[in-house]
Amino acid sequence: MDMNVLARKRAKRAIFVSVLLLFLAIAVIVVGLNTGTIRLSPLTVWRTLLGNGTVEETMIMFEYRLPRILITILAGIGLGISGAVIQGVTRNSLADPGILGINTGAALGLIIFVSFFRTMEGPIAILIPLFTFMGGIFTALIIFIFAYDRHRGILPIQLILVGIAVAAGISALTLLLSLKLDQDTYSFTARWLAGSIWGREWIHVWVLLPWICVLVPFIYIRSRTLDVFALGDEIVLSVGSHVTKNRIIMLVLAIALSCASVSMAGGIGFIGLIAPHIAKRIAGLEHRYFLPVAGLVGLVILVTADTIGRSIFQPNAIPAGVVVAAIGGPYFLYLLLKTKI
Repeated sequence: MDMNVLARKRAKRAIFVSVLLLFLAIAVIVVGLNTGTIRLSPLTVWRTLLGNGTVEETMIMFEYRLPRILITILAGIGLGISGAVIQGVTRNSLADPGILGINTGAALGLIIFVSFFRTMEGPIAILIPLFTFMGGIFTALIIFIFAYDRHRGILPIQLILVGIAVAAGISALTLLLSLKLDQDTYSFTARWLAGSIWGREWIHVWVLLPWICVLVPFIYIRSRTLDVFALGDEIVLSVGSHVTKNRIIMLVLAIALSCASVSMAGGIGFIGLIAPHIAKRIAGLEHRYFLPVAGLVGLVILVTADTIGRSIFQPNAIPAGVVVAAIGGPYFLYLLLKTKI
């Protein structure tokens, strides 16, 4: 009975926190839609969304700001949840797609894409998440090969250490390939690697949307698998669970979600590290409770970072990735000092 009462309290707390974060997310989104070189009041934003704005207001809202905001919403959710999954699978609170090297692999995939197609616009954009996913999978395979022990499977700590080393090598290869691009393409890739969301269009929203809508619910359905990993591999094996198989499945899902997100939002780091930590503190340790919260926290962080980058530093906008790194870097050092890995 006590356990049932405790479970209900946790569920109510998670729902309450999620509702608060949802209102906060809406407020941040409204501020983001209002902010820019040409400011629109909240009333103007609402009127324009209902189709009653002027020609200029409609163009600003629907051609420029709304696609950009939707990309940050979707990518923020994807990065927050993928970070939570990777931390759960590796049982390491310092893990995230960037630190593990997955985002670096996605960057390699994008460089290969632009080397062939020289553009990110038009229907060809549907291939971008596939290229970044292949880059992420390629990186993950290398990491798995060096982190795998035939007796104990994939070792969580080794996974992190190998990921850092492989990420350094992939970054060097990415830089080498980018230097072979023409000036315009190189400028685009440099902005992407810095985490700039400038110039996103509706095609990019439609490309990213299916990845988020399919992968996020599928991961949530398997949230109890992540709870089992917290018990340790020995205990998991004793109850008959396939540790390595489930770990690979969850990692592939996290890689796909992360790579799809960074393919449209750029090289954003640290959200996958910060969002799960905040979610665990306010929603508890059970993944079915804190996974949605991690997604909402990621949303709030990325939308806020993009809004700050293009408003406070006008007329020279700062990429959202730089703003996130300015917050995430010190936070990572704090966790490094406080956490035993």
